[in-house]
Formats: sequence, structure tokens, C-alpha cells
Amino acid sequence: MSRLSAVVRPLVTAAGLIALWQAVYLLNGSRDYLLPSPLGTLETLIARADRLAYHAGVTFAEILMGFAFGVGLGMLSALVLVLWGPARRWLLPVLVVSQAIPVFALAPLLALWLGYGLTSKVVMAMLIIYFPVTTAFLDGLRRTDPLWLEQARVMNAGRWAALVHIRLPAALPALASGLRVAAAVAPIGAVVGEWVGSSAGLGYLMLHANGRMQTDLVFAAMALLAVFAVTLYRLVDATMRRLVPWQAESNA
Repeated sequence: MSRLSAVVRPLVTAAGLIALWQAVYLLNGSRDYLLPSPLGTLETLIARADRLAYHAGVTFAEILMGFAFGVGLGMLSALVLVLWGPARRWLLPVLVVSQAIPVFALAPLLALWLGYGLTSKVVMAMLIIYFPVTTAFLDGLRRTDPLWLEQARVMNAGRWAALVHIRLPAALPALASGLRVAAAVAPIGAVVGEWVGSSAGLGYLMLHANGRMQTDLVFAAMALLAVFAVTLYRLVDATMRRLVPWQAESNA
């Protein structure tokens, strides 16, 4: 029954959103250049499938590489910050202050420094993913139960043994939360980078379609981005549920 409801709920939600979309479209006077209908967007997805598939492949590659690099760098940074006191005292404030810089301000600089190719978009996605992963994992590592660490010291466990066998498993639930957030925002960095300067990708396609008032094509690209975000989120969520089976959910 729970599996059936897990399938039915997303379908009902999607149907409700599409119905709301159609209602707004009708209230807007069915002006397609302002807001295309759901059916019109679907027709565009089918009619321009080849073009959309090419640009979607470019953006999807940027998202995956940015996610992989962002997660890896974020986890490494959290480990350095928690294990090395001077790094935590000097670098943690810099890490927090860096989030005050808007991503739109960084995108032109990255395009200038790294070019208009794949690299600048991957770095942009990595930067957006990096902070939630770092902060979540660092918080999990720092909040390990002191009684567990004391028990490890009583049993003559070294610093690295305590890290591997106690602190890392205890921090996995917090890391899972950071990874879920990162998966949801991963497409933002790639698309922002494509808006600033690129020759391919869904962001590039949306920018040019918007300039030609091809709103149906813009919404088709947005629909693909939403699919990417939801798919990546569900994959990360399912993976972390398997890695952290002891983290029971509370429905209270």
C-alpha cells in the first residue's frame, strides 16, 4: 500500500500542477507568447525533440560533473576543517562570507577566466553545490556524540580509527541532507553559466528562445531542467537511504 501511494502521490501532484497551469493559461486569455499551454509545451517537446535532446545532453553533463566535483571538494573541505583547528578558525569565516557573493556576479568572471566552454559551467555548478555539502557534512562531524568518542578513547582507538568508525558514520545523516539540497540546486549553476556565455545547453537555448518570444520552447527547456533536478534528487535520496538505513524517519 505504501509503495502504491508513493507512486500515486507524485502523479496526483503533477496532475494538480498541470491543471493549475491550464487554468492560469485560460485566465490569461490563451496568449501563448506570455504563457504557453501544457499541451502546447508538450507538442514543442515532441516536435523539437532532437534539438532539445542535444542541448539537454550538454547541460546534463555539466550538472553531473559539477555535482561530482562539488560533493568531493565539499566533503574534503569538511574533513580538513574538522581535523585541523587553524583551518577551521581561519577558513570557516571566509567560507561563510563567500556565500554573500551573488552567483550572477561570479558567472561573467568564470567565463572570462575559464572560457565559454564546458569548464566554466562545471565550476559554476560546483560552487553552488559546494557550500551545502560542506556545511552539512561539517555540522555532522562536529556533532558526533561525545560519549561515543569517549568510549573510543577508553578502548585505545586512535584519531583516525575514531574518524572512520565513529565520526564518519555519525555524520552520514547530515551529509545526506546536504546532498539532497545540492541535488535540487545543481542545475542552477550550469544554467546561469550558460546564460552568461555558451554555445550549447538548455540555458543557451532558453536565452535565445526568449529573445525570439518562443515561450513554448522556454517552457519545454524548463520542464527538462525540472526532470533533471527531480531525477537527481530521487537518485541521491535512494542512495543515501541505503547507506544510512539506521536513520529512522519520524512522521510525528
